[in-house]
Amino acid sequence: MELAGTILAGRDFEAVEGRVVVEDGEIAAVEEASVESDDIVLPAFVNAHTHLGDSIAKDAGRGLSLEELVAPPDGLKHRLLRQADRDELVAGMRRSLQYMAESGTAATLEFREGGVAGVEALREAAAGVDVDAFVLGRDDPDVLDVSEGYGASGANDAEFSRERRAARDAGKCFAIHAGEVDDSDIHPALDLDPDLLVHMVHADDVHLDRVADAEIPVAVCPRSNLVTDVGLPDVPELLERTTVALGTDNVMLNSPSMFREMAYTAKTYDVTAVEVLRMATTAGAEIADRNDGLVEAGRDANLLVLDGDSHNLAGYRDPVRAAVRRASTSDVKRVVHST
Repeated sequence: MELAGTILAGRDFEAVEGRVVVEDGEIAAVEEASVESDDIVLPAFVNAHTHLGDSIAKDAGRGLSLEELVAPPDGLKHRLLRQADRDELVAGMRRSLQYMAESGTAATLEFREGGVAGVEALREAAAGVDVDAFVLGRDDPDVLDVSEGYGASGANDAEFSRERRAARDAGKCFAIHAGEVDDSDIHPALDLDPDLLVHMVHADDVHLDRVADAEIPVAVCPRSNLVTDVGLPDVPELLERTTVALGTDNVMLNSPSMFREMAYTAKTYDVTAVEVLRMATTAGAEIADRNDGLVEAGRDANLLVLDGDSHNLAGYRDPVRAAVRRASTSDVKRVVHST
């Protein structure tokens, strides 16, 4: 298979006119050549933080605070999840995963509520859908037997040292929300030596120094933080200290669209389009230890092709900015999956 157009190649997404050669699900070569195509070829997205169970309650909870919406155990989300029929839950998550696949997402780091049964429901929803689910279960230490790791709600909700030890013993990821509402749970979260922090809206220099020293990556979800009115993370400062990846958070609050997340991030912060695209692709892939997120030989061929001659993109001058700030799901021409 060959994909022709302007290729956003390597870690810096250098614009290369030419072809991507794919063989047996792997990028065999990136060839510079004169081609007759306006398409833009880039890595498929890795969504670094989702809660797909919320797919049963899109845009519920008008006027509620973050705690009233999602705080365990009795936030609106948790009450609705308890009330939901399993078939309804699976069908809702499957629809969100299908949307993600169609809009160029290759993988998601999913925080899955409901213990082992919750993880199994997500696996059922993802069956046959071209999105790899890196599942971080919760509510039961036994989720480590069926998931890629443990996804804790936050250090103010419970004492997670047992789950942290279990994840370490199993050689699996331990991730935790921190600094979303205020800074009170950041130091306790850092004391657990997590593999991934989520949000870090209220991190100050002391917290960021600890993050940098421990080399802990952070998943940020600016649109979600905007909707819940908790403030916004300092993305430029975070980028100075560690690996930063983009996530879309609760489907209740926002569509799992990496295009929308990139555009909002790029237009809100003093960061480059290259940095934002890296947050949406390479960073998430590195956190999940995946062999994609870059267009270069030897990488798994999880790729996205944008129609550079769509009504929206026709006439683009900077392909990286076009992909990050302007493109949308309607501009997706093709999504290539390695398997």
